[in-house]
Amino acid sequence: MHLVQTMAYVNEVPWHGLGQQLATDQPLEVWAEQAGMNWRIEAADVRFAARGADVDAIRTFPEQRVLYRSDTKAPLAIVSSRYQVVQPAEILEFYRDLTDIGGFELETAGVLKEGRKFWALARTGQTVSLQGLDQVNGYLLLATACDGTLATTAQFTSVRVVCNNTLAIALAKGAGAVKVPHRSQFDAQAVKRQLGIAIASWDDFMMQMKALSECKVNAKTTEAFLQRVLTYPAATGTDRNATVVNDRAVKSVQALFAGRGKGSNLTSAAGTAWGLVNSVTEFVDHHRRARSDDHRLDAAWFGQGAALKQKAWEEALHQVA
Repeated sequence: MHLVQTMAYVNEVPWHGLGQQLATDQPLEVWAEQAGMNWRIEAADVRFAARGADVDAIRTFPEQRVLYRSDTKAPLAIVSSRYQVVQPAEILEFYRDLTDIGGFELETAGVLKEGRKFWALARTGQTVSLQGLDQVNGYLLLATACDGTLATTAQFTSVRVVCNNTLAIALAKGAGAVKVPHRSQFDAQAVKRQLGIAIASWDDFMMQMKALSECKVNAKTTEAFLQRVLTYPAATGTDRNATVVNDRAVKSVQALFAGRGKGSNLTSAAGTAWGLVNSVTEFVDHHRRARSDDHRLDAAWFGQGAALKQKAWEEALHQVA
């Protein structure tokens, strides 16, 4: 089953290989149509027929609402009456002044899980070349879900050009992301102010990337790094924090780090902490087991894959602390 129902992109084909290509500089209205985001989330009361009751005795459950698509009428989720809806159009509209004035460029937008989750990703114009050849570009991802899996999240993200690896920019005090729970009203301008769009976050991240690219690691350090990062919860036992090393993943990432990974032989990555991070991100984005490419995208941006990449980043920073 495909998670990505519709998607649009400009420039190069995205790493997950999905979507409808657009010409550059398209208005948001074209993006909405081509990305499958030109519909609204509607809400209705939850009604039910009690078993054994008269067939006409339809009752209402006042604390809950059903969310559904305005175009197909397909149900999306059951939520509380306090739930604040964020519309697909609001996700795209968030970028209007950023693209008109701020130099941002929308690159991908789309719908996951039949409309339960949707996002837009824009390049910020920020970029760095590590050791002269290893280019990393800055992006801003805005995503939300109505099925309880994601708050409305504005997240700075980086993309390494040589391999299309994606990595969330997580900084001290949460400077790289703003999350608005669905019990609160989504205020786009307030989120932009909170993000401080966007130079300071990128500058800090750039310094960390450069430090990692100059930090050499040996075989012992590499093994210890992978043993700490590539784990999964133990299935048995009383210790809820117990973990098991994922040996299959360790072997895959070791091979990527040793030369099979895209860009692994660049000066910035060969034998460095930066190379370790990118071996993990390439594994998550391109090689980790997934039912399909769109399941992999969902995990790599929002789920277990994103958490695994963040864990690798934090562990790598310990090498330069």
